[in-house]
Amino acid sequence: MSVNLFEKTTNKKVLGINSLGRIGKLTLWHHIGRKYFDEIIINQGREIGRSLADTAQFIEKDSTYGSMHRFLYGVYAKPCIKIIDEVEGKLMIDGIPVTILRKNRNPKDIGWRNYGVEVVAECTGAFIDPTVPEDDAKGSIRGHLLSGAKAVINSSAFKIKDKAKTAPEDSITLIYGINHGSFDPEKHKLISAASCTTTGLAHMIKPLLEDRLTANMLTASMSTIHAATNTQTVMDSVPQAGEKDLRKGRSVLNNIILTSTNAAQALAQVIPEISATGFMADSIRIPTPTESLIILNATFQVPKDALNEKTELTREYINNLYKKTAASSPLLVFSEEQNVSCDMAGLDAAVVIEGQFNHTRTAFLKMKLEGFADLPQEVLKHIPGGVLELPVVHAKLFGWYDNEFGSYTNRLGDLTVHIHKSLS
Repeated sequence: MSVNLFEKTTNKKVLGINSLGRIGKLTLWHHIGRKYFDEIIINQGREIGRSLADTAQFIEKDSTYGSMHRFLYGVYAKPCIKIIDEVEGKLMIDGIPVTILRKNRNPKDIGWRNYGVEVVAECTGAFIDPTVPEDDAKGSIRGHLLSGAKAVINSSAFKIKDKAKTAPEDSITLIYGINHGSFDPEKHKLISAASCTTTGLAHMIKPLLEDRLTANMLTASMSTIHAATNTQTVMDSVPQAGEKDLRKGRSVLNNIILTSTNAAQALAQVIPEISATGFMADSIRIPTPTESLIILNATFQVPKDALNEKTELTREYINNLYKKTAASSPLLVFSEEQNVSCDMAGLDAAVVIEGQFNHTRTAFLKMKLEGFADLPQEVLKHIPGGVLELPVVHAKLFGWYDNEFGSYTNRLGDLTVHIHKSLS
């Protein structure tokens, strides 16, 4: 007796993915290898190439990671995609039924309930405003809920267009390994998985804020040396009407391009205490396909008891702090090897701390107190010259992350499974 693996049953775990873009495609790879979901429904909303075979080829081959079967299972693995039904868009990928939907672009019209989908990974990058109504004619992330999903995970940070509005109560930003335990299935319907940079950055900063000597972070800033993305152009292009950043239209192949990142805002949503540091972030795009590098600058106030104990906040101290974190969490890797960016391709870690390059400097911050109007004169009498010397340590820390599969898509996959289990 033959078994129809595409037949709808009440006990199957079915994942919905909206879009086969970079993160959508790699999310499919992740869950094919993971085998948590019994079936996967992908909405592309349009035809791909000339036939379903062209879709299968697009899924199978990748310019960055090679072929799917070899990436997931090793060099001796064989191709594992079979076409089951051309008309219905049905594939079998390594034993997992996958259906490609090619009709509806607007999330509200996809019809996830018809396929038993409860959780959707929204990977278009187009529906990022959680305040847009579910029945919006141009589409909305809320449309997935109208279409039958119980929870939607956006593969980027939320961005509210109307600055007078605030984030709805049913939305939340979660990073797996940082605050994913805050998910409330009774309350949260729209989830942002932040960004690749915020994911790596959060895992770099969390151990610092949880340690006694580094918890008092006075200031912090970050630059990410970031691989190219599909938001850039291959050759110089004419800017869109009203475009403020002309750099976006310059060739990704030929340039180092200064740009912005929302990592600072997103980080504050998952680690609120970082807001007190006045955290700043920027991005420098470079002509590589994946793998990026976070350069984190932080200044710490040294506790008085630490000074009395002659305890120094040194490079060795911070490296040991990261070593301890790595020993208890597979999401952070500590390395003292002489790495280059290609070594990070596909590496399953939120961030890889570059221990050899981390360094610190201790100094005294001299503050003239005469400018503080409310400071009692009695206090000034006991401070020589009215100048307060505050011992601080400046640290410059480096963390690698594979901004496509290894760091971000894997953490998005972890979060997706966590949310699905929480709904059960």
